[in-house]
Amino acid sequence: MNPGDIVIEGVVQADGTLTLGGSAKLPPGRVQVVVRPLPDPPVGDPFWDMMRSIWEGQRARGFTPRSAEQVEAERREEREHWEERLRAVTRLQEESRRLREQNP
Repeated sequence: MNPGDIVIEGVVQADGTLTLGGSAKLPPGRVQVVVRPLPDPPVGDPFWDMMRSIWEGQRARGFTPRSAEQVEAERREEREHWEERLRAVTRLQEESRRLREQNP
């Protein structure tokens, strides 16, 4: 795989059409699509059996997973929150240092 490659998983339908699980974040233009079958998780493996039951329960409840855009937006918000917190801690440390230097 090349550094600029994008991987998007999808599903081949019974009629042979391909349904992609996301969109390509690329500028408009020609692309090459390579379709490779993915192995099914092993049957009888306790971990994968548990995962299947979770996925089936989610489907039964109508659960819709977050999109990549939603996940990225949440990550961005979280990073901004922690960066602001770090700036506040840094300001507090600088103020404390300044007060210590004023009152030895």
